[in-house]
Amino acid sequence: MPLSPLDIHNKEFSRAFRGYDEDEVDDFLERVIQDYEALIRQNKELEEEIERLQEKLRHFTSIEESLSKSIIVAQETAEEVKANARKEAQLILKEAEKNADRIISEALQKSRKIAQEMEEVQKHAAIFRARFRSLIQAQLEMLESSDWEAIEKDGGLPWRVTEQVRAEAE
Repeated sequence: MPLSPLDIHNKEFSRAFRGYDEDEVDDFLERVIQDYEALIRQNKELEEEIERLQEKLRHFTSIEESLSKSIIVAQETAEEVKANARKEAQLILKEAEKNADRIISEALQKSRKIAQEMEEVQKHAAIFRARFRSLIQAQLEMLESSDWEAIEKDGGLPWRVTEQVRAEAE
């Protein structure tokens, strides 16, 4: 067990014939006691400082562990977000493709319908043109016929021209 300053202070030496000077020994022991007390105080302060630093170290170690766990959680969350975003992008792409296919299909149907209607209009136009041509030709023939001379002479329409006009009007 180490000596305490009190042990040093209370230490009694036996006296011998040609011994040391008592005052000199007492002064030296007093200096040893002061130095020893200072060392004990310094040692105690250093131990307290070590304890305080160890507490800080434990605190920072705890923070480091928390940060490490947080980083891992953040990385996992980021990976989840990326995976979800990829899945959502794929769903959006598939939906867009379906919509595009539907729009194209509808456009093709409309195009076919318009083409059919166009053919019908062209047929009707051709029929109308043929009938109109036929009517105009009939009128031209009538104008060029010799029956007009008879009209001019008789003052009336010939029977054959009247019947032809009625038939064409119907």
